[in-house]
Amino acid sequence: MFAHAPKLRESSLPCTPWLESATAVAALARILMAASTLAALFLAPALAQQGVAQSTSVVVQPGAPGMPSKTLPASARPSLPQPSQADIEFMQGMIMHHSQAVEMTALIASHTENKGVRSLGAKISSSQSDEIRFMQRWLATRGQPTSMSMAGMSGMDMSGQSMPLMPGMLTPEQMDALRKAKGAEFDRLFLTGMIQHHGGALVMVKDLFDTAGAGQDAELFNFATDVDSGQRAEIRIMQNMLEEKR
Repeated sequence: MFAHAPKLRESSLPCTPWLESATAVAALARILMAASTLAALFLAPALAQQGVAQSTSVVVQPGAPGMPSKTLPASARPSLPQPSQADIEFMQGMIMHHSQAVEMTALIASHTENKGVRSLGAKISSSQSDEIRFMQRWLATRGQPTSMSMAGMSGMDMSGQSMPLMPGMLTPEQMDALRKAKGAEFDRLFLTGMIQHHGGALVMVKDLFDTAGAGQDAELFNFATDVDSGQRAEIRIMQNMLEEKR
């Protein structure tokens, strides 16, 4: 392959060591350039074939158990499964539910010096604020509004009196009492109110999974089960905190 590589000619001029070295390096460079050119000629067809293979790749969609797989066209794009109405209402309702919990925790800094309540409140505020953002993204990705329509709300009874919109949410009277309380009284109202609030979230999760066809979305399923386990754990913590105060 290197038969035509240029030969080093002997020079009649006296050669110093550095000149001999430079001449040898130049010759070696020409040899390497020739070799790389030949390699490129041999590799080009293989690379072209690889490019063709990549451009003609197919997408295979696995079938349901007992059903054959489907070959999808190259133009196919993944799409999210349509959520059920119960899924949508659960997320919308839970945004409203979490928002009140965040409102409750915002009172802690100015209403109590209890370190345990402050620490728990900070944890609840952070986790539920993050979850609100997740639920808003989940709904927006599926083209759904992040708040419930008035028709879907149960906030008014037949007499026109205001009622909690979601299970466990504090009434306006309870929220007003919490805002007016300070110190130990605030701690008691906050803990009992948040236990009630968390209990309502557990009811909402149960209602979701009791609804046929609901809760099948993987993200929603993981979120709802996390809400259930996390809030059960926090209820036990708050119950223990109340016991210690007695």
